[in-house]
Amino acid sequence: MTIEREPADIAGRSLTTAHNGVVYAVAYDPAAADGIVAQTQNALAFLDDRLAGFGASKAGLLQVTIYLHDMANKGEMDRVWTAWIGPQDNWPQRACVGADLGDRGTTLIEIVAIAAQFPIENGA
Repeated sequence: MTIEREPADIAGRSLTTAHNGVVYAVAYDPAAADGIVAQTQNALAFLDDRLAGFGASKAGLLQVTIYLHDMANKGEMDRVWTAWIGPQDNWPQRACVGADLGDRGTTLIEIVAIAAQFPIENGA
């Protein structure tokens, strides 16, 4: 039983872990750009990289939880998410939660995702 891990820069955490054909990833905007639109775009690009490094992609997403510093930003985040996620065949089960992300509002979004590693059965 092999567990692969991509350690984070912060002790005690991994950015990505894979086991038994499933990838578990966390993403945020490493640049902490201004505004929810830019942070969402950057976090999704960061997620793409995390998944690709472990043989997965957004086409294999199973479940995603999005944590927002301010739920008033959900509409703007949803527009970026919808453009990124693509066709309905890619849509995972998704939840969005308001949360104190612990850094006085610098981080506006954090994404926790679970994805299947390739090849996935539907061929996506």
